[in-house]
Formats: sequence, structure tokens, C-alpha cells
Amino acid sequence: MIIDVLLDALLDTAKLIPFLFVTYFLMEYLEHKTKEKSRTMIKKAGRFGPLMGGILGAFPQCGFSAAASGFYAGGVISVGTLMAIFLSTSDEMIPIFISEAVSLSVIFKVLALKVGIGIISGFGIDFLWKKHEKNPHNHTEHHEKDIHDLCEHEHCHCEQGSILKSSLWHTIQIVVFIFLVSFVIGFLVESVGAERIGGLISRQPVIGVFLAALIGMIPNCAASVIITQMYLGGILGVGQMIAGLLAGAGVGLLVLFRSNRGVKENLCITLLLYGVSIFWGILIELTGVVL
Repeated sequence: MIIDVLLDALLDTAKLIPFLFVTYFLMEYLEHKTKEKSRTMIKKAGRFGPLMGGILGAFPQCGFSAAASGFYAGGVISVGTLMAIFLSTSDEMIPIFISEAVSLSVIFKVLALKVGIGIISGFGIDFLWKKHEKNPHNHTEHHEKDIHDLCEHEHCHCEQGSILKSSLWHTIQIVVFIFLVSFVIGFLVESVGAERIGGLISRQPVIGVFLAALIGMIPNCAASVIITQMYLGGILGVGQMIAGLLAGAGVGLLVLFRSNRGVKENLCITLLLYGVSIFWGILIELTGVVL
């Protein structure tokens, strides 16, 4: 069984390599052309930051969630703008959807849902956060930080100007993740049974939302890979997938804890991200939204 699952995972992953490389190459090209404009727009957004952050966060750009954490630590953007970017960030979802030939209408619906949730949540969080900060004892001082450390952390060479090198490195990283995730999922499905796994989650949709959001909190692109693959495999429902993808801020949370000195504040933002993701995931599950 293990050999069969291993071969299936290798075959399925190999089929995706050309699509992933082309997708990442285009993404890297667009990033090199637009990243400075995006950052400038975020800086100048002011009170409309959550709107701009939610929209720009949907475009998969290397280090955008990390840059947002640096902006927040430096007092440039609000917590609502930071949250809007975290919630709308797509990470590896788009490349996997494209490589798996998911219809463009479904991809746009997922993106629109994440952007809308990010914008609404961002404005709401800003409103509540500002009321909380009116108490001088709750004020946290922000300090200017370096915001260009994501690519150094991931060693993806994004800042070195080599689009081809960066695209190849991202493709290799995601191929390894997809293979490992596919193998684990395949092993679980063969061991437990697809019907039993699907039945368990369908009978416990709320618990599935909590678990998916918890997986999404993993500060790595592996989280969005796991969530997307489980959804495409029919294991997760729409609400569960959205909860996991909303919580998936990539390495943004790592950069936040590294660059922002307020540990309690960072923990509060992390719990807030998890709670908001669960809320929207449960709401989608209960309303029966279909993509």
C-alpha cells in the first residue's frame, strides 16, 4: 500500500511541475514590476487601509504579508489593515488551483470571498481596536523595523533580481510540499477510507472549521498547500477551506513576532486572526455557500 501511495504521489506531483513553474514565473515577473507600487499605495491609504490592504493582499506577492507586519511594527499601517492583508493573502492557493485546472470562476469566487472578508473584518477591527486604545494603559509604542527579511528567511533570492532563479526555487519548494502532503493524505485515505474521513468532517462541520483554521495558522506555505489539496480531494467543505485559507498568513506572523516588540499585542493579533477565520468559516458552513 505504501509503495502504491508513494507512486501515486510522485505521479500526481510530477504532472504539476510545468504548470507551477509557469505560474511562479509570471507571479515573480508581476511582483518585480508592481511590489514597490503596492507598498506605496498601502502606506498612503490612511483610514482606507483595510480596503487597499484587502485588495492588494489577494495578489500573491513574495513577502507582502511579511512587509505588512513590518509596516505595522513601524506604525505605518493600522491593525485592521494588517488583518485585511493577512486574511486576503492567497499564498500557494492560486498556483495549486491553476495547476489542478480549477475553473477560473471558482478561483475568482474564492479570491472575492477572501478579499471581501478581509475588508469587512479590517474595518471592524480598526473600529474596535481604536476604542480599546483610547485607554492610555493599553497603548503600545511602535518602532521602525526592517521589512525586507522574508526572502532572507525563505532563501528564495527574490530580492536579487533573478526572476528565473526565484521561480525555480519556489517551484522546487512547493513541489516538495505537494509531494509530502499528497503522500500523507493518500496514506490516510487508504488507511482510514475516503468515505469515513469525508463522513466524519461532514457530520462535524464546525469542528472541521476549527481544525482547518488551526492548520492554516502554520507559518509556512505548507499550510495553504494542505488546505487546498484537502479541499480539492473532497475532504474539506467550502467553509472549512475558507477558514484555513483566511488563517494562512504565511510567514507574516513570524515576521510580526520578530519585528514588533509587544509580545502580548502579537499574541492578541494571532488569536484575533484565528477567531475571525473560525467565525467566517462557521458562517459559510451554516449558510451553505457553494462555489
